[in-house]
Amino acid sequence: MDIGKASQQALSSALLEGLARFRAAGTGGSLVHGENLFSYCALAKERLIAIELPHPILGVVVSGAKEVWRGMNGSALRAGSLFVLPAKTKMDILNLPDESHGFYQSLILEVPDASVLLEASVPSTIADRRRAAVEPLQVELTPHLVDAVIHAASAIADGPAQSSVRRSRLTELLALLHGDPAARPMFDVSITGRVLGLIASDLSLDWRAPEVARMIGLSESTMRRRLAEEGISFAKLLRRERMLAARHLMAQRESAQAAAIAVGYASRAHFAKRFRAAFGSNPSTLRHSDLMLNG
Repeated sequence: MDIGKASQQALSSALLEGLARFRAAGTGGSLVHGENLFSYCALAKERLIAIELPHPILGVVVSGAKEVWRGMNGSALRAGSLFVLPAKTKMDILNLPDESHGFYQSLILEVPDASVLLEASVPSTIADRRRAAVEPLQVELTPHLVDAVIHAASAIADGPAQSSVRRSRLTELLALLHGDPAARPMFDVSITGRVLGLIASDLSLDWRAPEVARMIGLSESTMRRRLAEEGISFAKLLRRERMLAARHLMAQRESAQAAAIAVGYASRAHFAKRFRAAFGSNPSTLRHSDLMLNG
């Protein structure tokens, strides 16, 4: 067996053991454990179609298995899996009871204000954004993360008397999750930010809306609608990002032709037209202007 896979299995077992106090049996529906912490249980296989969550959630499959589909992207989650489901994204979910016990359970933590709890969201690098583009759902376990999940769940369940401990445990958990691509929806639910994170990884590519929507787990119509709600279209967002990147490259003494190629324009004339529309001047002129020297 692969060493990494064996390690993840061992950590999954440790996570389930540490969450044993939350195990339920013999009932379906929701069971509240504390503020924003609950179990969701099912006694038979159930399929949830086109659901959209109001807030991102962090979950652990305690018993049975779970399948999550975002468009054509599917993820299978087994007992002991730690996962994140994004907000405001249509998903089809299949909950499967354990064959030996006939019971499905996930422990769910709603986190509507993850970035606030961390006080400031740490910017991701281009490499980080490229890894996160497809957004896996399953979080990779580490010993520290397993301990943090167990401690946070226990602190929340212990109630108001432990409010300072609860906040401290939750903040510790979020800090450990912040670097994992699967946890990104907890800290950045903006569709504009998710699209930017993807296209900025390589602006020279011929980005198309259907492909970008698929890679962030949305239908094209949903992506376009949510971008419109945030005040921008896909075409304008892509063009703006390309022009800003080109201007930056020319400020670093790149030629207009090199900048055009780097941001996806094969035609110099087309690039110059877009550049004039964005900045009111030709690339060759703006390259030597005070704006560029100060920008």
